Amino acid sequence: MTRRVLGIDPGLLHTGWAVIDTAGSVRKYIASGVILPSPKQEMSARLLEIFRSLDDICKTFQPDECSIEIIFVNQNPKTTLILGQARASAIVAVANNGIPLFEYEPNKIKKALTGAGHADKSAIDKMVKILLPAAKPKTADEADAIAIALAHTNMMNLHKYNN
Repeated sequence: MTRRVLGIDPGLLHTGWAVIDTAGSVRKYIASGVILPSPKQEMSARLLEIFRSLDDICKTFQPDECSIEIIFVNQNPKTTLILGQARASAIVAVANNGIPLFEYEPNKIKKALTGAGHADKSAIDKMVKILLPAAKPKTADEADAIAIALAHTNMMNLHKYNN
């Protein structure tokens, strides 16, 4: 049975997204991109743009599941708060479409893709290219969203086989 997964890498200036199909160990790249609210807009307008864009993506691609990265506290509390607001806009867009949401810490995403929780960016990029050669991300945020979707499929497959 094929499942469609939406991966989201939240951010106020750059929100990466990716849609992949998965059936067991077979994965297929569908689409990906980046939502780029203008930094000149008010905060509320940027958050609304993230919400509306992801709402449209959910309606267009009709994912069965969504995976999103959990944010850790940064050294700057204001940055963490702003990032949390962008993440909340994404979560509400997904919830608005009735899509189950799965949240993962960055180290779990890295471990699910590479086998190492502290893998560097190049190791993650290499696994994305191996698992989804049709994906050609243009930005780091888009690549991260693809990695988040792939990691989710790996974790769901592992969970299925361990139960």
